[in-house]
Order: sequence, then structure tokens, then C-alpha cells
Amino acid sequence: MARPSARNGFRELFAGSSETIAGTVYGTIIVMATLVAGAPAFRHKLWNFVVVVVVTTLVFWAAHIYAHGLGESLQLRRRLTAAELGQIARRERAIGLAVVLPALALVLGAVGLIRGSAAVWLALGLGVAALTVQGVRYARLERLSRTGTAVVIGLNLLLGLSIVLLKVVVVH
Repeated sequence: MARPSARNGFRELFAGSSETIAGTVYGTIIVMATLVAGAPAFRHKLWNFVVVVVVTTLVFWAAHIYAHGLGESLQLRRRLTAAELGQIARRERAIGLAVVLPALALVLGAVGLIRGSAAVWLALGLGVAALTVQGVRYARLERLSRTGTAVVIGLNLLLGLSIVLLKVVVVH
């Protein structure tokens, strides 16, 4: 089995893979929702905000693994082995990985390289970009027409931009 390269690692962080599109979309929505919900409370405590965003995403990832494990265990009518649970965790890794780039944007704000509000907007922008990329990837994998591609990208953006709109309308 070949070791993943740095280029493939970055690609998976931002774009996922054909096997992880669902997890990347789901994880990105979790991250974006956490960013919107926590931004007012952590406006001047960006390090704390980084921890909240990362831990929240990882808890949702763990809950997702746990729920899938319960379902598969019931379906198989036996307890899952540690290896089987590990396979579920690897298959769903994109949920946890979705937090990496937005968290790095928040770190830029926490260390003072950019303003805190700019860091939050950058993190949200990375989420919107990731959702757009996932729409394009899906459309290419499914060989969708231009109209189909536009619909898929539009649906992904509707999810992401509705969260951004929530930030603009409710949080501000």
C-alpha cells in the first residue's frame, strides 16, 4: 500500500476523494455551523474558538462513527470488532478532516496575522469553497451535464451560503 503524498493529503483536506465526498460535505456543514454559532461568544478569544470548533467537529465525527457502528452491529447481529470500527472511522475520516483548513484560518487570527473577524470570514469562505469543489467533483464523477453540474453546485452552495446568511442576518 503506497503512502499518501503531501499533495494527496492537501487534496483530501480540501477536496476529499470520490470515497469521502459525503463526509467532506457533512463535516464542512458542521464546521460552518459551529463557526456561525460561536463567533459572537469567542470574538476576542480566538484560541478558545479554535478549540471549540475542532472539538465540536471531532465530537460529531465520533458520534457519527458510533452511530454507524451501532447500526452495523445490529444489522450483523453481533458486536463489531475493533478493526471493523476502525474501518468505519477511516471511511468517515473526511468529517473530522473538514475542520483542518478552517481551524488554520482561525489560528491565523489567533496569532495576529489577520484580524479575528477576517479569520472567521476566511474560515467560512474555505467552507463555501470546499462545498463548491465537492459539487464539481461529484458532477465530474457522475459525468453530469452542465445543467446537472450547476444544480449540484447550487445545492451545495445553498447549504453553505444559508449558514453564511444566518451569520450576516442573525449574528451581526
